[in-house]
Amino acid sequence: MQNKQNEAIKNNLIAGLLFGSGIVFGYFLRRYLQTNVAIHGDTILTSVKKQFLAEGPIEGSWIELKKIPLRKFTLKTDVYYGGISRLEENELVQYEFIADAYSGTILDIYRI
Repeated sequence: MQNKQNEAIKNNLIAGLLFGSGIVFGYFLRRYLQTNVAIHGDTILTSVKKQFLAEGPIEGSWIELKKIPLRKFTLKTDVYYGGISRLEENELVQYEFIADAYSGTILDIYRI
């Protein structure tokens, strides 16, 4: 009788450890997968357009949907290139931007 109780306790302990390990593993796997998933280029373009629209209307926009590897100093990531055009003082002005494909952060923006 005592032997069966010890065996049941041992089995419950092993099951609990496996269940807990699975939860911890799943949590870290989810975090890893989320950090290594690229944001779609259209989502980034929508964000950039929203920022430009705060200052005035835009005439056009584009984004290259193919990720391009970028290495700048110690930064290594994939980026999207895109552009915005708008009228400024009755003249068409174009801007290009470089956005991190994983965070959506604008790394550089410049007037052409």
